[in-house]
Amino acid sequence: MNKVSYPRNKVLGGIWGLIIGDAVGVPYEFTPQEDIPSIDKIDIVTPTYFRKTYIDVPFGTYSDDGAQFLCVIDSYLECDGFNMNNLAKKLLEWLSDGLWAVDGYVFDVGRQTLKALVEYARGSSPRVSGLCEPEGKGNGALMRTLALAILEDGDDERLVNDSHEQAMITHGHICNQVCCAFYNLIAKYMLEGIEFEEAYSTAVNSLKNIYKNNKEYLHEFENNILPDGIIEERGTGYVIDCLKSAFKIIRESNSYEDAIKKSIALGNDTDTTAAVVGGLAGIIYGFENIPTRWYEEIRGKEKILELIDKIHFEDI
Repeated sequence: MNKVSYPRNKVLGGIWGLIIGDAVGVPYEFTPQEDIPSIDKIDIVTPTYFRKTYIDVPFGTYSDDGAQFLCVIDSYLECDGFNMNNLAKKLLEWLSDGLWAVDGYVFDVGRQTLKALVEYARGSSPRVSGLCEPEGKGNGALMRTLALAILEDGDDERLVNDSHEQAMITHGHICNQVCCAFYNLIAKYMLEGIEFEEAYSTAVNSLKNIYKNNKEYLHEFENNILPDGIIEERGTGYVIDCLKSAFKIIRESNSYEDAIKKSIALGNDTDTTAAVVGGLAGIIYGFENIPTRWYEEIRGKEKILELIDKIHFEDI
């Protein structure tokens, strides 16, 4: 039986931080930055003058980000470890039958995710289904990958490999794989109690060491992902932008709520930016510092709580 050794407050912070970030961001998705309400007006229920993106989706509903994240947790617990084939089946079940979607209603499906899962349903291996768009670099794998950092047993190389494989199912380009690995290593170190900047630098060193015999992955990390100034952080669906926007917001925020509001203030892909930021911010500030009013507004909590009950903590 796999046991989680990290502090419960940080683990729950990561889980609920991602799901709540997604739900807060949903009504603002695709809105240009200049049309987003002022940061003091951003909330899980939008201002009355703001026309939310999905008219038929109630406030407090998480989207594909949260549902796929829960699929990863579900698969990991069911298999007592990461299993690529099992996860691919669960992601397809999410798409086709609404697994882990609130009310079973699937919305906001990314183009590449849809295309890859259709390829998988037609018989493609999950190792190649995510190459349906060979140059695709969306953030659809990054948004769900945190589950591995939370549930893995602490081995960096294993976490990196599993991060790569979970990305391959829908987003096979190595850029997506490396972004997921980098994000998860940072999350892992923060779960261990390390502050963000030290976690960031430790993850850089660890990933360089792991990639030292893989020139393609090392080049991708050192030249296309790691350098500062290669993009302007705008909260778009491009995976490097999403990752760097998250890091920028974490550095500039002083609470979970502040981090989520700053994520949404960027506009564009608000739900995924807030989910990716929310997972890290939830780990940093802990579940106890996530606003109760946001937690209470989340729909579908009962099923999530049942899933969380299956996680075995070493502190029990």
